[in-house]
Amino acid sequence: MLDVVIIGAGVSGVSCALVLGSAQNKPFATDKKLALIAHQKASSLQNAIFNNAYGISAGKLGSELLEESLAHLTKSYPHIQQIHGEKVLEILGCAGNFTVTTNKSSLQAKIVVIAIGASNPFTIEGLKHFIEPHQKILAIKNRIQLKNADHLVCEGIYVAGVLAGHRSQLSIAAGSGAAVATDILTLWNDGNHTVVHDALGK
Repeated sequence: MLDVVIIGAGVSGVSCALVLGSAQNKPFATDKKLALIAHQKASSLQNAIFNNAYGISAGKLGSELLEESLAHLTKSYPHIQQIHGEKVLEILGCAGNFTVTTNKSSLQAKIVVIAIGASNPFTIEGLKHFIEPHQKILAIKNRIQLKNADHLVCEGIYVAGVLAGHRSQLSIAAGSGAAVATDILTLWNDGNHTVVHDALGK
C-alpha cells in the first residue's frame, strides 16, 4: 500500500514529488511510501522553450527540464518510486484505499494526486463525473479541468496544475504541485500547517 501515488511527471507532478520527498526526515513522513507514475510524452513541455520562468536560464528547453527534473528526483529522493512506461486507465475506491489500474499493473494507494494535462478527452475511468470545461483557457481550445476545492477533488484525491483549473504557465503549475504536497504534509502532521524549507547552517 502506497501512501501517495502521483500520476504525471510534468511540472506540477514532479514539483509535488520533490516537496513530499524533501520531508523524508520529518517524524510524520519518515515511513511514507511514495510513487510517481512518470507520464511525460504528452507534456506541453516537450515543445516549450523558456525565457520568462523564475530561476530558469533563458532559452532552456522544456524537453531538457523534463529529463532533468526526474534525474533531480532520483538523486535527491531515491525513496520515491518512479514508474515508467505505464498509463493509468482507472482509479477506483475511497480515501485510504484506492486502486490505480494501469495498462501493466495495479497499485493500492491511500492518496492519489492527478497531475496530467488538461486535454480532452480525459481517459482515466472512475473520475469522469468530475470533468468540466476549463475555466481559464479559451473554450475554442477544448480543454477540461476536474472540479475541485483548492486542489481537492474528493477525500483522498487531489488534482494539480492545469487540470486543477490553473493557467498553463510553468511557475503556476509548479506552485500548484507544491501546494498539493504541503496540503498532504499538513494532513500527515495532524492538521498543523506544514511546509518544508532547506536552509544553510549558521
